[in-house]
Amino acid sequence: MSFLVLVPTKRVPDTDGVIRVAPDGLGVDTSHLSYLINPFDAIAVEEALRLRERRDDVEVVAVGIGGEAYEDELRTALAMGADRAIRVDAPEPLDPWNVANILAELSRRLEPRLVLMGKQAVDDDSAQAGQFLAARLGWPQATFASRIDESDDGATVARETDHGIETIAVTWPAVITVDLRLNEPRYASLPGIMAARGKAIQEIPLSDLGIEIERRVELVELQQVSAERAGRRLETVDELLDCLKENTDLF
Repeated sequence: MSFLVLVPTKRVPDTDGVIRVAPDGLGVDTSHLSYLINPFDAIAVEEALRLRERRDDVEVVAVGIGGEAYEDELRTALAMGADRAIRVDAPEPLDPWNVANILAELSRRLEPRLVLMGKQAVDDDSAQAGQFLAARLGWPQATFASRIDESDDGATVARETDHGIETIAVTWPAVITVDLRLNEPRYASLPGIMAARGKAIQEIPLSDLGIEIERRVELVELQQVSAERAGRRLETVDELLDCLKENTDLF
């Protein structure tokens, strides 16, 4: 029996791009943006590949939830070394609750020993999908992992917390979400990119999973925050003190 690792991946705007709010204030202007695998999910793909390098029985399956455009990012995961890829054809955008429901049903069918995913997506920063998924499956979970030491029965995970590193143990099957310091994702090689182009991506309609979208989050408004700073040059300390007295709202 193979040790199947399911790695959910999300398609997000390139973090080096300039993000602008759409004129209606209800979304992001995507006309000029390029997309990539969510950076935290790329770390999860890398860790799954390293796990496969340590064990002979590991199969790495990347999954994306969305439209046909997701196939580009799934092929990136294949080019990095994932064994196969699955795209669940679903409307976008989805909130974490619905993502978790879809992944839970997919996990019940594929029976992975481990779901390895980014701790959060850089577009909405919710950091909820992994926790919802573990709850829906009734599996143990370890979030914000900066180190994973696996065994036949489970894993010891070092977690990044506000108070330092917390070490916990989980048994398989489990959900683990990864943090930035876990690893540095590899670049896809040219042979890997060429091979990925010819690999089939399995498509699963949402209706085949028996999942109905239950929207739990409504986006009301987005606002563009200016990065410009107003500056004023003062000549003396007395001027500075007067300025601070007049502008108590700065504190």
